[in-house]
Order: sequence, then structure tokens, then C-alpha cells
Amino acid sequence: MANGQWFPQDWPERIRALADGTLTPVVPKRAATVMLLKDTAAGPVVHMLRRRASMAFAGGAYAYPGGGVDPRDDDHQIRWAGPTRAWWAERLGVDEAQAQAIVCAAVRETYEEAGVLLAGPAPDSVVGDTTGADWEADREALVARDVSFAEFLERRDLVLRSDLLGAWTRWITPEFEPRRYDTWFFVAALPEGQRTRNASTEADRTVWIGPAEAAASYDKGELLMMPPTIATLRQLAPYDTADEALRDAPARDLTPVLARARLDDDEIVLSWPGHDEFTKHIPTGGAPA
Repeated sequence: MANGQWFPQDWPERIRALADGTLTPVVPKRAATVMLLKDTAAGPVVHMLRRRASMAFAGGAYAYPGGGVDPRDDDHQIRWAGPTRAWWAERLGVDEAQAQAIVCAAVRETYEEAGVLLAGPAPDSVVGDTTGADWEADREALVARDVSFAEFLERRDLVLRSDLLGAWTRWITPEFEPRRYDTWFFVAALPEGQRTRNASTEADRTVWIGPAEAAASYDKGELLMMPPTIATLRQLAPYDTADEALRDAPARDLTPVLARARLDDDEIVLSWPGHDEFTKHIPTGGAPA
């Protein structure tokens, strides 16, 4: 039985175009996504959403809350707690302004898509219940880009809690994809008193699921996922608590994972360095194997 690896039908054609020089790679956009965990008696579960089938990128695939960086996410006025911007710049491999923007995007997108906010009234606190008409109005204003995340935090008198995030891995969309993202994956624990909901217009379903269970469903072909999603689920599966994963995050390698494609006789070989399970052998005139 085939697994649930996402594989667009136009990839072979685009890979050949890249190889013969007729396709110019687009510059990837900076993005961030958050693997939100909560502990249960059976172990940690992770919050996932299913992208609507109508979505141009990865339609029908299960993923985590996340999205692109808003140009205003690097606003120097943002209220900040936790490791310094310099610390995050070194950890993420970017400059301080970009580091702030990536961390802000992770926190902002988690709130926009899951209703969970990693911020508090003080550097050592976090908000509780974020439901209600007033919170929803603010969330919708963020989604519409009517206000920046810095303005939202100032209006609410809140501080972004960067210490509640752990940088986990970094993946860059292959050069032959028309929509490309340079995505940093973070891990975080669901704050006490908060709960998730499907607040995203891009998702038609959300679930809390054990990483091993989700990976098993992928292996059976029941859940569709992109390579970075299933790779991170397998990495999370051994942990007994969310705190254990957060403690290990600072030591994880953030070298970007970028797919490679080569023409080898009568087939295209598509691979992701360090992740052999995703290798595809594509006959020049057929379907991937």
C-alpha cells in the first residue's frame, strides 16, 4: 500500500525543466510553523490541521499551524520576553531583525490559525482563555492585516513569550516548486487555560493526535502529508512529555533540508538529504516509485 507522501503531478515536468534550464527557481518566502503539544495519560499529542483540498499548495495534506512572515513582524517596537533577539539570531542563522520576524510569525500564526497565544501580561506569565467576541475581533484584524502583531500586543498590554518556543528544524521548499517557503519549525506546549480551535480559513479539520499514531496513519496511506511533517512526527514520537521535547530543542540541528533532483539515465531521482524514506525514482515517462 502506498504511503501518504504528498507528490504533485507536475513535479516531474518541473524537475526536467529545472534540469534543462528552462525553469528559474523562485525565491522562497520566510515562514514559521509550530508543533503545538499537550500531555495526556498516553503521552504527548500534537495539534494538526488538514488543509482544504482547494488550496493551491498541499491541498488535503495534514500540517501544523503556520504561515509566512508579515513584513511588520520585524517591528522594533514589539514587546519581547525570553532569549534575546541576538540569541535567536544565532540559533536561527539569520540577523536579529529576521530572527524577531520569524519568532513573531510563529506566535502570530499559531494565534491566527489555532486561537492559541504564546504571550502574557508579564515576562513570566501567559494569558489564559483567549475566546470571546473581543479576542475574536482582534484575531480577525490580525488575519486581515488591519493591525500588526506589535500593535495587537500593545493594545492588549502583552509581551511575546519567545521562551515558550523551541526551534526544531528548518526545511526549504524544493527549487522546482512554484510556491516556495523557507520554513522554521518550532515546538511549544499548549498554555494552561487555553484551548485550540479551527480558526483557519485554510483548514477544514483539526485534530489532536499522538505523533506515532499520525505517522502510522501516514504509513498506511490514510493521512496525506508533506515530507517535513511526517519527518517531524517521527522525531517527536519518542518523547514522553512536551517538556522533554522543549528541553531537547536547543541542541537540534537547524541546517536547512532542501530536496535534490537529478537525471539518472532514464529516470529522475528525487531525494531529501538525511531523509532516505522520501526518495523517489521517477521514470522519464511514468509515475514515481
